[in-house]
This record gives sequence, C-alpha cells and structure tokens, in this order.
Amino acid sequence: MNDERCWEAVVNKDKGQDGQFVFGVITTGVYCRPSCPSRRPLRKNVRFYKFPAEAELDGLHPCRRCRPLVAVEVDPMSARIRSLCNYICRNSDGGDPLTLGQLSRHVGLSPFHLQRSFKAIVGVTPRQYVEACRLKAFKGQLRSRKSITEAIYEAGFGSSSRVYGRIDTRMGMTPTQYRAGGKDISISYVSVESPVGLMMVGATNRGLCFVQFGESQHELLEMLRKEYPAATLERMRQPYAEQFRLWMEALSRHLRGDQPRLDLPIDVRATAFQFKVWKYLQSIPYGEVQSYTEVARTIGRPAAARAVARACASNRVAIVIPCHRVIRGNGELGGYRWGLERKRVLIDRERAARAGTLSSS
Repeated sequence: MNDERCWEAVVNKDKGQDGQFVFGVITTGVYCRPSCPSRRPLRKNVRFYKFPAEAELDGLHPCRRCRPLVAVEVDPMSARIRSLCNYICRNSDGGDPLTLGQLSRHVGLSPFHLQRSFKAIVGVTPRQYVEACRLKAFKGQLRSRKSITEAIYEAGFGSSSRVYGRIDTRMGMTPTQYRAGGKDISISYVSVESPVGLMMVGATNRGLCFVQFGESQHELLEMLRKEYPAATLERMRQPYAEQFRLWMEALSRHLRGDQPRLDLPIDVRATAFQFKVWKYLQSIPYGEVQSYTEVARTIGRPAAARAVARACASNRVAIVIPCHRVIRGNGELGGYRWGLERKRVLIDRERAARAGTLSSS
C-alpha cells in the first residue's frame, strides 16, 4: 500500500476505498474505514493496515461509528482468519490448548494452509498471535493490581518461567516494574554534541534505552520523560560510571567512523516482530542501505514491508539500531523520526568512512 494515497483517501472520505484498507488512530485506540464520518485525525497519529486483524494486533479496536468489520467486499479467507483471531483472543487464557492442530480443526483448514494464510494476512504465525494475546492479557492483569503469579496463570501461561523468558525481550522490564508504571526503573542520561547534532543517551543498568537527537536539551529531556513517565531520571555527571563511559565511547567512535560495528546492550520495550526487525537491521553492513521490502523479504515476511517501516519508526535507540540504513525501494530516503537531512548525513558519513574519505572534522 502507498501511505500517501491511503491518507488522501481518508482526507476525501473515499467510500471506494472501503474494504481495501483500514486506518488506525493511535491516540484514540480505534481503527476505521477510509470513509469514516468522524472528525479527521492528525496525520502523525494515523497508521494504515491492509487488514483489520493487523490493526487489532497493534491493540486497536473497531470504530463503532463506521463499523470497519462490516466489509464492503469481504475476502472469504480474510474473514475466516479474522474470525480465528477473535476466537484466539477469547480463548487465549488457557481454556483451550490453541495448538496449530486445534486451530486448524476449528477453522477447517490444514495446518500447513492455516500457517501460510494466517501469516500472510495477519503478519505473524498463529503461535505468535496466541502469545501476543496472552502477553496483552498478562499486562492487563498486572494493571489490575493482581499478584504476579495470578496474572501469569490467568493470562494463560503454563508456568512463570515461560512468561519471564518473554518479558525481557518484549516488555523491556520485569512484570513488577511494568505494573508499577516503571517507577522502579532508574535511567541515567546525558546530552552530548555529535556529528549529526545534539544527542541524548539514556541507560538503565541493563543497557541503552534511549538514544535520540533533538534541537535542545529541554526538548530531549521531555522526550525521555514522555517515553518513561514513571522512571527515575538522573543526569549522569563526569566522571561517568565505568559501563556508561564505555557505551558512550563506543557511540562516539561509531559516529566518527572509527568503529563501524556497534554491539551494545539495549533495554527497551518491543514486540517480537519489532525485535526481529531490529536485530536484522544491526546486521546490515556499515555504509550500506536496504529497502523496506528487502528487509521484509530477508526476515521471511515478504508482505510486511509496511510493518517493517513501522518497526523502524518505533525505534528509540538511534544508531544502535541503525534504522537509517533502510530506505524506499525507489531510492528515496523514506521516513526518519529525527529528520531526513540527518538520515542523509548519517548514510553519507558511513559511506565516506567506509571508503576512507571521511574528514576528521
């Protein structure tokens, strides 16, 4: 899909595009038809999805006004898969095993056909969708102030070891810290000048959680507070703690072109898909670029180029996860949350450093 054309359809409330895609509004938590009569949202708050199931996997709910699930022309397979998604959400709390075989029998497809169709339409495998539903339920249980043990079993996880094994990579903090809104998380931060402007680096004792660019320290600090509203923020003063100093030196050498490969620990919240994309981005050679489509194809998700773009846009640790190395298939830069000019400079500097022509200035 073309985001610009989708947005044009939303602006014009084009009924001819109903059933072709839905758009989600992250500030309201709903997704709608292109022709939804509700007031037009701000473009920066809008995401586009080929199928309603994709929007629901992002935690959005169907608009009660335009009822996007009542499709104009419903693809039979999409309808079956969407129905299965609803079934998984209702039964992910452990009542049924929800194995691939059980889900196949429920929907009347062979396991192979279900696996292939589900991934093509929803963007993840049935097993990953089950886990996503359980993690969502688990976080809801935590917010309701239930004990950790109660939340684990009521969300459908068979043991505490299974959920704790997923928390570090998908929530970025322990269950207790998440339930408390991150108030037990301590983040040290510092602002430094870099070859591409002012950069703020924030870190917990487990790794980097914030590497972003801005125009002023005040702006960057507000971004950090918005990202971690309940955390304790402490400005790091020199001499830096040993580990923090090593991380800062590595970032500095990398931006100067002296250390092409970065291998720094990160401590962020993300979905399994985001981590899969981010891990692959870290393998793109220094000074090279790939398209969103190439990334999607390489990670085994050829139809998920837009989802790859969203994962790049969700990156909170610039440079460490080099989302600037992903561009559009036509050679255009595409998006970059810290500005296209900065993205261009980063790419050019890496290419120059790789060619040995980067100035030391």
